[in-house]
Amino acid sequence: MTDSHAAERIHHRACNLCEAICGLEIRVAGNEILSIRPDDADPLSHGHICPKAVALKDLYEDGDRLRKPIRRTSDGWVEMEWDAAFDLVASKLCEVVEQHGGDAVANYLGNPTVHNYGGLTHGPRFLSTIKTKNRFSATSVDQLPHQLLAYWMYGHQLMVPIADIDRCDYLLVLGANPMASNGSLMTVPAFPKRLKAMQARGGKMLLLDPRRTETAEVADEHLFIRPGTDAAFLAGLLKVVDKENLGNPGKLADFEDGLEVALADIGALKLEALAAHCGIPVPTIERIAREFAAAPRAAAYGRMGVSTQARGTLCQWLIQLLNIVTGNLDREGGAMFTRPAVDLIDNPTSKPGSFGRWKSRVRGLPEFGGELPVAALAEEILNEGEGQVRALITVAGNPVLSTPNGAQLDRALDSLAFMVSIDFYLNETTRHADVILPPTCALEHDHYDLIFHAFAVRNTARYSEALFERPADARHDWEIFEALGDRIAARLGAKRAPHPRPDQIIDMGLKIGPYGGMNKHPLNLSLAALKAAPHGIDLGALEPCLPARLQTKGKFLLCAPPEMIAELADFAAHLSGQHSEAGLSLIGRRHVRSNNSWMHNSQRLVKGPVRNRLLMHPADLAARGLLDGAKVRVASRVGAVEIEVESSDSMMPGVVSLPHGWGHDRAGTRMGIAEAHAGVSPNDLTDELRLDPVCGNAALNGVPVTVAAA
Repeated sequence: MTDSHAAERIHHRACNLCEAICGLEIRVAGNEILSIRPDDADPLSHGHICPKAVALKDLYEDGDRLRKPIRRTSDGWVEMEWDAAFDLVASKLCEVVEQHGGDAVANYLGNPTVHNYGGLTHGPRFLSTIKTKNRFSATSVDQLPHQLLAYWMYGHQLMVPIADIDRCDYLLVLGANPMASNGSLMTVPAFPKRLKAMQARGGKMLLLDPRRTETAEVADEHLFIRPGTDAAFLAGLLKVVDKENLGNPGKLADFEDGLEVALADIGALKLEALAAHCGIPVPTIERIAREFAAAPRAAAYGRMGVSTQARGTLCQWLIQLLNIVTGNLDREGGAMFTRPAVDLIDNPTSKPGSFGRWKSRVRGLPEFGGELPVAALAEEILNEGEGQVRALITVAGNPVLSTPNGAQLDRALDSLAFMVSIDFYLNETTRHADVILPPTCALEHDHYDLIFHAFAVRNTARYSEALFERPADARHDWEIFEALGDRIAARLGAKRAPHPRPDQIIDMGLKIGPYGGMNKHPLNLSLAALKAAPHGIDLGALEPCLPARLQTKGKFLLCAPPEMIAELADFAAHLSGQHSEAGLSLIGRRHVRSNNSWMHNSQRLVKGPVRNRLLMHPADLAARGLLDGAKVRVASRVGAVEIEVESSDSMMPGVVSLPHGWGHDRAGTRMGIAEAHAGVSPNDLTDELRLDPVCGNAALNGVPVTVAAA
């Protein structure tokens, strides 16, 4: 009940549940949230929110959310006091290090880590107290190809070009669904409004996807493309642009290196073979290449559908080349680079990236940015020998549901000597932990979006103060990291200097950033200035910044990384021009009311029509004697699931789709609403052996499956 004596107040903040970081206006009385609505004054989202934002209330009030540490006992889970929990965890982890070495302790960071700035400012410092090469994260089931190409071509893993949709005339989109995601590696809140504005000024959006998605419904043109073949289509575009002399790099010609080499190798490919492979006719490829090259301002953008496939890194390289050869990189309305207020690129503490400094013990998969591909985690636990993983730290992650062959990882976690999870849910992964340490929820701490301002379609800055005070018996994530780190360092004899709070780090970042006083910018941006502007501050449209912003040696655009030239040769060697029609290919899908596995314990986000169904084209159903609504068995090399099938002509024939993040039917969890809407996990079908050969990113899309009556 609302406290009738409590004064009503209005709180403004950014929603940090997905990449769109929409501005919110929250009405509160006492400790009760009365309403959550869009902040019309937010300079980035312009009064837009999606259903997830309202679920912040559900997350805050969720009775299943853990609020105190719990440990596993023979009689079940029991609560602990914080200091006792910290002591126990530090002791157990150090015991493993002392007996087996640092590599025996692995860690995994889940997707919500980047939505919570305490995890970014203090998580790496904590994890570095144990020197281990077995570090994993959701990066390698997501955006690894983007960051690797940014590192190789532009000199920094965060220099990911952003489609400048607000000034674009021709937007080419592959494997992305921004109508559901609000953008991904392209923070684009109010995407429907921005698209309509582009179309109103005569612009066009062309989408390629094996499913006619929500975004396809509003696109000017949608083409089906076979899963895993986007590289053939992109190479075809580049071949046409080069062959017909449609390219014009403009100013980029003065500092590019290797573009002619890359185009020559692409030019050796046969357009007919490329077209046959991806299923898009030669005349259509030629038309699109000419349209893209002729557009005054164009941008190519590819996301999950092209990132999480076997040729994902090749796809991202070809996208970069298409933007470069047509002069659309670093051009207004093209693919541009942000200039965020806290600049993680031009920064004394910046980490540009790394690749291949070490490899995984069992399969020899390469390191990127200090992490190994998560597809190797289970085998590193299960295979005995020196360096075997015997203990695991998970932070805000559920890899059992989000990484390939989740059933195998589920089994592997049972064999660990010790596991600790920093998470406020007892979920499909944390149920294996010996101790769970729950941090505060989003509304109980302050926030600044370090990552998503760096990927936004406009330069803005916004600081969100905590809506509710941290309960006395709760801890923020950064406080958990510091407490554990201090104890581990003391026992292992490591030196550990005092560390500022997250807000102090942000304040300094703003002051030394491009709009701060230390750069003599008239805004003199600081944390105090952001606190005085609760709606956020508009820092302007994206601006051309090359070559000055490049982090490569000599400030060159490196267009022909040797690894990509080699990958293109391998692609060419396996390009027969024919595509097997046998079997079915599995792809994922996203819904606007869902974000991975951790948002299914909100009734308002799971209500309505059942979303966890297999989508299948009517012709594919008929060919197998299946009926709409029947229960079917979907099987791959690694396992099988049973689920209802839904006939849908939105699917490309030969392709089936399951949504990501479901599978809440495992015993021992404590998420009542999610369990009541369990569904099945597509990662019980994805294959840990199907990887991008360049970087080891998981190929979650295009998995060969069979479908038969259950």
